[in-house]
Amino acid sequence: MPILLFQPFLQPVGSMGRLIRRAGFLILFEVGLVILASSPVWGIVLHPSQSQILGAVHIGQEGASSRTPPNRLYWHFGGSSSDVPQTQGFLMTKLNGIAVLSSHFALRGEIPGSEDIQRVLDEKALQVVVAIFGDSPTFANNSYLLLKQGNRLIKPDHIRVDARASPVSQVQELSIFRAKIVASFNYDAFDVLAQTTIKVFPGAGGEVTFDLDFAGIP
Repeated sequence: MPILLFQPFLQPVGSMGRLIRRAGFLILFEVGLVILASSPVWGIVLHPSQSQILGAVHIGQEGASSRTPPNRLYWHFGGSSSDVPQTQGFLMTKLNGIAVLSSHFALRGEIPGSEDIQRVLDEKALQVVVAIFGDSPTFANNSYLLLKQGNRLIKPDHIRVDARASPVSQVQELSIFRAKIVASFNYDAFDVLAQTTIKVFPGAGGEVTFDLDFAGIP
């Protein structure tokens, strides 16, 4: 059954509306109306409540208002402030996906409908997207990615790697190329609230790991 959204709540956030995140709860203020989530939004939520969905929609609207690129609303990890690009990535959770969807709509002066949001809620897998960097266009061939929870190694249901990397910069006469790994993990295959290590294996060799607490990710 499609999720029904209360359209009067889904107005672009302006001077009369703001969002406060406190103690793991979303409190939405919009033209004097207060919506308090009945449960914390944290954790990779598989079945978001109405309040959590509304909260994600407002986050997307605020992102559009502040001109934040929509893909920055996903949960990012890794990277570095140094001049040399470092392995980095993001998780595409359901609530993040709704925020990104809402941001795209808001940039066009529109709001997502129930069917648009339902498509995000119907997703069966978590997507993990990782950018890796190397010194040749084909360095990423045979790259791989796993999740580790405790002693369990969880393989993706699907994985896609750029066969040819794109040049991004040059450091000290050395060309740097970027390739993307997109791995999908069925929600039934892992614990959405567990301490998790993302293990990245670039095709050129080596291993890069990221330790994340899934219970702290919206």
